[in-house]
Amino acid sequence: MPNQNPEQLARDNIDKELLACGWVIQSKNEINLIAGLGVAVREYQTDVGPADYVLFVDKKPVGVIEAKRAEEGVHLTVHEDQSEGYASAKLKYCNNEKLPFVYESTGEVTRFTDYRDPKPRSRPVFTFHRPETFAEWLRQGNSLRARLHDLPELPEEGLRDCQINAIHNLEKSFKQYHPKALIQMATGSGKTYTAITFIYRLLKYAKAKRVLFLVDTKNLGEQAEQEFMAYVPNDDNRKFTELYAVTRLKSSFIPTDNQVYISTIQRMYSILKGTELDESAEELNPNEYKQKEPQPVIYNEKVPIEFFDFIVIDECHRSIYNLWKQVLDYFDAFQVGLTATPDNRTFGYFNQNLVSDYGYEKAVIDGVLVPYNVFTVETKITKDGSRIALGEKVDKRERITRRKFWEEVDEDIEYTGKQLDRDIVNPSTIRTIVRAIKENTPAMFPDRLGKDGSFEIPKTLIFAKTDSHAEDIIEIVREEFGEENKFCKKVTYKSDEDPKTVLSNFRNDYYPRIAVTVDMIATGTDIRPLEILVFMRDVKSRSYYEQMKGRGTRTCSLEDLKAKGTPSAKFTKDHFVIIDAIGVESSQKTDSRPLEKKPGLTLKDLLQNVIMGNTDEEILSSLANRLIRLDKQINATEKNTFTEHANGATIHHVVQQLLNAHDPDTIKNAETIIRKDLQGQAPVVIEAAIQTEKQKIVDEAINVFHNPELRNYILDVRKKYDQVIDGINIDEITNIGWVKDQEAAAELTISNFTAWIEAHKDEITALQIFYGQPYRRRELTYKMIKELYDKIKMEQPLLDPVIVWRAFEKVQPKEDVTLSLSKGPKNELIALVSLVRKVSGVDKTLTRYDSAVDRNFKDWLFKQNAGQHNKFTEEQMQWLRMIKDYIANSFHVEKEDFELDPFNKNGGLGKMWQLFGEKTDEIIEELNEVLAA
Repeated sequence: MPNQNPEQLARDNIDKELLACGWVIQSKNEINLIAGLGVAVREYQTDVGPADYVLFVDKKPVGVIEAKRAEEGVHLTVHEDQSEGYASAKLKYCNNEKLPFVYESTGEVTRFTDYRDPKPRSRPVFTFHRPETFAEWLRQGNSLRARLHDLPELPEEGLRDCQINAIHNLEKSFKQYHPKALIQMATGSGKTYTAITFIYRLLKYAKAKRVLFLVDTKNLGEQAEQEFMAYVPNDDNRKFTELYAVTRLKSSFIPTDNQVYISTIQRMYSILKGTELDESAEELNPNEYKQKEPQPVIYNEKVPIEFFDFIVIDECHRSIYNLWKQVLDYFDAFQVGLTATPDNRTFGYFNQNLVSDYGYEKAVIDGVLVPYNVFTVETKITKDGSRIALGEKVDKRERITRRKFWEEVDEDIEYTGKQLDRDIVNPSTIRTIVRAIKENTPAMFPDRLGKDGSFEIPKTLIFAKTDSHAEDIIEIVREEFGEENKFCKKVTYKSDEDPKTVLSNFRNDYYPRIAVTVDMIATGTDIRPLEILVFMRDVKSRSYYEQMKGRGTRTCSLEDLKAKGTPSAKFTKDHFVIIDAIGVESSQKTDSRPLEKKPGLTLKDLLQNVIMGNTDEEILSSLANRLIRLDKQINATEKNTFTEHANGATIHHVVQQLLNAHDPDTIKNAETIIRKDLQGQAPVVIEAAIQTEKQKIVDEAINVFHNPELRNYILDVRKKYDQVIDGINIDEITNIGWVKDQEAAAELTISNFTAWIEAHKDEITALQIFYGQPYRRRELTYKMIKELYDKIKMEQPLLDPVIVWRAFEKVQPKEDVTLSLSKGPKNELIALVSLVRKVSGVDKTLTRYDSAVDRNFKDWLFKQNAGQHNKFTEEQMQWLRMIKDYIANSFHVEKEDFELDPFNKNGGLGKMWQLFGEKTDEIIEELNEVLAA
């Protein structure tokens, strides 16, 4: 309606949301309380004035809505007293008590307070609750937040200390009504078991109606389902699934009579969007492909916002941001995050409410997990690359088919170690690494001798770069170990064999001894007998790397190790070994970062977007353009294969449908036909038919892509670029041994510290000063250094300044040490400043900062006394030494600091002025600059 004021627009939006949520809307002059279960009456009169909306359920008043224009959305809480006033007022013609359900809303932003709660607190909600929900809540009596106080003491039998602590703190958080809580527990310490335990208690004692267990891959969902099925509570001898109904969602249908729902975030998103989702879209976690633009979630009456009381989010550090965050924002539910590797973004999302901080080191100390040692295998070519000369004849190989052909090199080919196994394959490099593994593992596990006296290699997992790389590794492993096919197997989603069967065999049977994967079992897979991890691919994400290492951290009893892993084992699994063949331990790691808002999408990203329901014009036209290019690149046989996978449609036909999906002429023609066929019908019927036809055109264009075989074929055939196989350059070992031997560990620590400082030099104030102009070092303050120290301790605890200082002591040549390091720094902050001065180039060698300040102070005095003897009196010198010592320990001195020790005991700033007069400010500023030089 034109010319509406902001208040009217807000009420129109509120009306639309109420109708969608099942409410009947009436004016105060046309009240009919039997028109529906829930009736919202506008401008209902109270003894304090008319309320914007009064909500009736089953003819009884239950709540109010205070409507505000959109501009008020930023401070809706200001209006809580007003809306509570209406809820407390007497309604005309009603003998009512205080109404429990209260909203403030602009129609775009809505807040809700349940005054049945022990401490009523408003919270943001996606939209309004349904009248059926209010009816049920009122029948229950106490609110959910009140029932949380009914949780009894936790029976601790059968639980680890870390699990007890997590549940205690989580339930305390619930009782304080924190909407979000984060549980950090090291991989292998029992996160899922912990979650099922507190879910059981919430269902039994707090009478929670439904709980959503949210994962981001099908594999994790299946594992969670198995754990729910196996769980037996310690206060009942029945299994969880005999007490409560558990379902794993596999389609858009969502039953209403279960208590626990396991779903990927992708599927829940598609359910809210009202679209179908192929199971293949759940194999990758959504963090691994880019989204174009968020398609907004809209209200779904089949799954209202109050459908779940609690949402437990597994691996919450990776897939709940950007587009997917909408799923969590939609529900009015408590949220509990589970992760072993939170980053800053994770802490921020969960409001820094960390209820369990149980990292890997604590788990090792408690015996929950096992420690690891790192063994490095470095080759000449992985480090320096190599060169194939012009005129050499080499094998080339298609990436997918692996068909080989000879070709003469028409120009010199120089390649780096990073190009190995992607553009260039050097079998000698793989062979050299595999041979080194075979030759050195007997010394790592000297007790593993089989019945025939031969060495029995422990269960080993190799991380490869690609499926093609994995194939090369498998072939060479079998050959070098002189073993049969079952000895070494590939476990990836693209494996010819059923990956679940191979994984189960690897976990429970003697064969395979060695498994090669790309990413299928990088996270979330429990393989207790695993004792060796081999990295032949680098990993840049810190959290992903920690999770990959987590595959080896599980404990394993001697009985299980003998039965499922290595029969020759004589001891319980007490450690595992990482064999680093790519430099993964020393490469710089970063936290996960949010995706760019408008990234350039790969073909894989475009296909994933389409099957997830993102069908806007930009996505479909981009996909059409990629397919047009593909049509020009592939041969006739490959085009026929495309057609077979596409239900008989050619690439040209598929492209045409994609372009027609948003083509104005196509849409206009469809509209014309519908208007002609439905002539005389109500406009709303015609418009609905037009929208249905538009969606039909889009669906017909994209339906073909729901076939995972077609998607995989498109991705595979476009990768058909040749790999050069370098059979000319023979590789050799350049460094091999335990990382913690001799000076290697110290150098690695220094390298990691330097890389971290370099990576953060533009974002941390203290580092900006060190890397800036020399005069800026006078700006350095104690607070800045403390903030830098805290950030290092939180993000990189193994780069603690004292640890790095000791590393320098091991490797710094004695003749280069300007001052003895034997006494060490006075404290961590002085050590940190000393180290940063070294790596930023301020000091050529590592020098204690307090010693550097002493040296600079002597130089300054020498210049001050030039041409005159003893410029300063003894009392003045005493004050100058106090300032020097203060700067040595606190890095900077301000006038306000003269109120602190030691200055205040000696007269404070007044005494300083008495001694130095108008030179006071000049001396303070000069010493700040000179001593920090």
